[in-house]
Amino acid sequence: MRDAPEHNPNQDYPTLRPSDRGWQRTLWAMVGIQFVMTGAINFLSPIIPLMLPELGVRTTEGVDIWAGVITGATSFVAAFASPIWGRVADKHGRKLALLRSSFAIALFTALMGLSTNVWQFFGARAVMGVFAGFSSAAIALVASTVPERRLGYALGWLSSGQLVGSLVGPVIGGLLADVTGSYRAPFFWCAGITCAGLVLVWAVVVEDFRPVVSTGKKPSVFAGFALITGSSGLAALFLVLLMAQLSTRTIAPVVTIFVQTLIGSPPEIATLSGIAFSITGLANLVAAPFLGNRSDIIGYRKVLLICLLGATLTSVPQIFVGSYWGFLAERFAVGLFIGGILPTANALIGRSVSRENRGTVYGMTSSATFLGNSLGPLMGGGIAAGFGIRWVFVVTALLLAGNLVWVWFTVPELREDC
Repeated sequence: MRDAPEHNPNQDYPTLRPSDRGWQRTLWAMVGIQFVMTGAINFLSPIIPLMLPELGVRTTEGVDIWAGVITGATSFVAAFASPIWGRVADKHGRKLALLRSSFAIALFTALMGLSTNVWQFFGARAVMGVFAGFSSAAIALVASTVPERRLGYALGWLSSGQLVGSLVGPVIGGLLADVTGSYRAPFFWCAGITCAGLVLVWAVVVEDFRPVVSTGKKPSVFAGFALITGSSGLAALFLVLLMAQLSTRTIAPVVTIFVQTLIGSPPEIATLSGIAFSITGLANLVAAPFLGNRSDIIGYRKVLLICLLGATLTSVPQIFVGSYWGFLAERFAVGLFIGGILPTANALIGRSVSRENRGTVYGMTSSATFLGNSLGPLMGGGIAAGFGIRWVFVVTALLLAGNLVWVWFTVPELREDC
């Protein structure tokens, strides 16, 4: 990764000739599929803590801890499997990786819905992580298809599809639980919709995949590790992704519990908790496409710094919020900036490596995302159980501030010609 020349602030948005637009079908197909898949998976976000008593977890402390462990189990396992699948995607195609991941999500989500105790539930969610990685495969596919100068724009829209899914998923999951009177129903709906997503990938997504010509040296899963460690910029961005996910996922297992402390346990608690999850996704949806497009113009590093600064400043008031509506307002404010962090960092990563190695590199950097996804809920559950829920918001603000400082000192901007 190299330093960039100054960007012209008066530069127009990048334009394309009509002949350049063949990549758009793949982009918009993946945006829609990402929405479907993420929405289905996020059915479960507000349900897991509420289902734990049915699985034998009786104490409040036990629910706090198990919610963190279970929420993070898939991502923890996926952190170690993702580099392997990234290398496989570069050898055999990213579309195949999407199909494999879709099938695994459908199968193991159904098994979670059939679980009769917390250990079965935990086991199904952990094993699902071995085959996970839909989002990283989607990023690699899009990043290998779109023109270089539209990478921030494309990943911003792909992130929007994911964010819309995260917006509507928890609400629909909560509504399904309330309407059916069963916390298991959302799991089977998730499995069914994920199967529909698999069919969409097979029928709609077109990948012009060309395997890398062999140079006589056998490819290795350690190639991604070498690419990351061989570039100070990529290594720095690995930690950016890790800290970003830690800061956003630490709160995940305690949102439902915190909503209960604010409003008690009305009959519609699952729906209200789902709204609290989703409001951040609504803000992400508003901001992510704009931030992705601006990053192509003013520079990825500048947008990344703006997002981290805004997220830090808007996360602090969550520590002191005393009402449900105030909590929603604070989560919306944070979401306006959180939505730009991952697509901007991923655009920096994509512009730093060749197209044929992007699956491998995104597999490695997805390990950082998965580690954050797994360790964040563990931290959140442990902090809530040991010190109280509001301390989770303190840690979130500190992680965002630390990430801001890290980017300022370690992440350079790219040159126009890279």
